[in-house]
Formats: sequence, C-alpha cells, structure tokens
Amino acid sequence: MLKLSTGLKNSLLGNATLKGTSLAYHDGGAGNDYITDSENRFLDAGFKVGDKITTTGSTTGGNDMTDVEILAVSAGKLEFATGTVAAEEAFNENTVLKSNNGGSLEELFKDAVLEIYSGSQPADADSGETGTKLVRITLNSGAFTPGSPDNGLEFEAPINGVIGKKSGDVWSGVGLANGTAGWFRLYDNKYHTGDNKAAVRLDGACGVGSGQLKLSSLTIKEGVTITIDSFDIDIRGAS
Repeated sequence: MLKLSTGLKNSLLGNATLKGTSLAYHDGGAGNDYITDSENRFLDAGFKVGDKITTTGSTTGGNDMTDVEILAVSAGKLEFATGTVAAEEAFNENTVLKSNNGGSLEELFKDAVLEIYSGSQPADADSGETGTKLVRITLNSGAFTPGSPDNGLEFEAPINGVIGKKSGDVWSGVGLANGTAGWFRLYDNKYHTGDNKAAVRLDGACGVGSGQLKLSSLTIKEGVTITIDSFDIDIRGAS
C-alpha cells in the first residue's frame, strides 16, 4: 500500500498556520534566532526545514517577518537566521505564524531520491527505515547530496490524477547489497531519515507486475545497476 508521511499530508493540505500566546520570539544572539511554542505544535502543524515563514500582527512591528527560511525545527522550536528578531516578546492574540509548505506533489518531490529496502515496509511513512538498504535510485546513478538539485529525480505534471517520472530521464542506481526488494521510500530533496513526522516522503511495496514500484526482478545484486523504467504516484487509496 502507498503510505504518505504526516509531513507530506500536511504539505498537500495547505500551509501550516499557528497563533496563540504560547508562541514567543527569541533573539539568539550570535546563534540562530527562533520562535518557541510551549504547546509543542510545530511538527504536528507541518512546519519543516526549508519552508519560508511569515508572521503578522506582532506587538513589535519589526518582528513581522516575510519569507524567512526555517533552518531547524523541533516540536517546540523553529530556528532561522540571526538578526531576524527585533525584540524578544510573546505573541499577542492577533499574531499569526504561517509557513509556505511547497504545494503540489510535483513541487514537493522536485529533485527527490528513491531508495529500495529488503523486507516489509514500515507501519507508516513517519517510522524509521527497516530492512537493508539495497539500492539508491538517482538520475543516471549520479551522486546525490541532500539539499542539492544535482542528480535528483523529477516528475511530469499530473495527468488524470497521476504523476510519473519525467519523460526521457534515466532513473537508476548501483546495488549496495545483495537482497530481495521488498519496499521503497521516496524522499524529498532534504532527505530526512529515521522516525520523523515532519519529513516529506512516501512508501510503497515493490513487485514484479504488481506493487507501487514495478521491477523486472526483485533480486538486487551488489555492484549491478538497476533501472526504473516507469514510476507513477496515484494517491487515491493511499494511507
């Protein structure tokens, strides 16, 4: 079954928005400035690294921010560049914090990376990876660095509710270990692994003639290149 992470669902549903006096601005001095939330809502609301945040209605007008990039995020803390916060203060009842989550699946998975693992897929896409990583799929088997567009995977615009791999691109990878392909995980360009509710990623089953990722053979061999001829995302029926 195709499984979507909480971070992906939140991004597709809309921009993350929070307000309330539990939020506060902080000047980090020489370190990152940051906003805290004593109710620890940032991850559940869908804020993630790389999003651009805007605040309005601050008591100190200089604290209102426009398109400030999130550098780090935890349940109770959002970090961004030093020098952004004008004054330390709690949010008033009219202050609103909003994040641009990125938009469509095509945009969210621009310059993505796909990895294939042995065994059964985890219970959900928020859970850490299980099994053995057998192969990493990139553009032309090229090296992938999180945060860089080099050799990332891209998708066509959606047709009839489905998006697929970009026409003409070669999705391939060299086997990292010997094993039987069981499941895959598609990561966004930031490539967040492990247990993570904010990560943008999706999981699915591998199969020959079935499954979300159809392969000519489930046998992966170390040092041998495999190529993905087609890959479509259809979220109808996904969990």
